[in-house]
Formats: sequence, structure tokens, C-alpha cells
Amino acid sequence: MNVPEPLQDVDGQDALVRNVEDDDRGNPIVVDFGQDARIDATDSRVIVVGDGRQLEFELPASASDVTVRNGVVTIEGDG
Repeated sequence: MNVPEPLQDVDGQDALVRNVEDDDRGNPIVVDFGQDARIDATDSRVIVVGDGRQLEFELPASASDVTVRNGVVTIEGDG
């Protein structure tokens, strides 16, 4: 799964962005926004709010699930 451009732009600055190879979950995108991150996800968009910042991005077409735990956003799906 390709990392959305807005996430590429914050990698190393406001967040750590990684594509992870996982035999059980495919190839999820994992983003660490810090402990206070919260998300709001619709059908195709995600809004991440944390540390006084807001980031909005389109989900990859192959995304099937978005979760957040302890400030780590995980986008799972095929591809």
C-alpha cells in the first residue's frame, strides 16, 4: 500500500511513518504521531489531531481499516 503524500510530508518532522511487512496483516502503514493523537475517519478521509496540530489525508483505495492506539495510527488493507 502506498503512503499518502500528506503522511510522506510529515515523516521525520511531526511523525514517524513506516510501511511494515506483516504475514498476518499484509503491508500496513504505521504512523507514530505521539501519545496524544486522535483520529476521525470517514469512508475515504482521515483527520489526525494531536499536539495542537491537525493533518487530513485521503485513505489509499486499498485501505480496509484505520485504528489508533497510544498515538500510533495503523492503516490496514490489501496491497
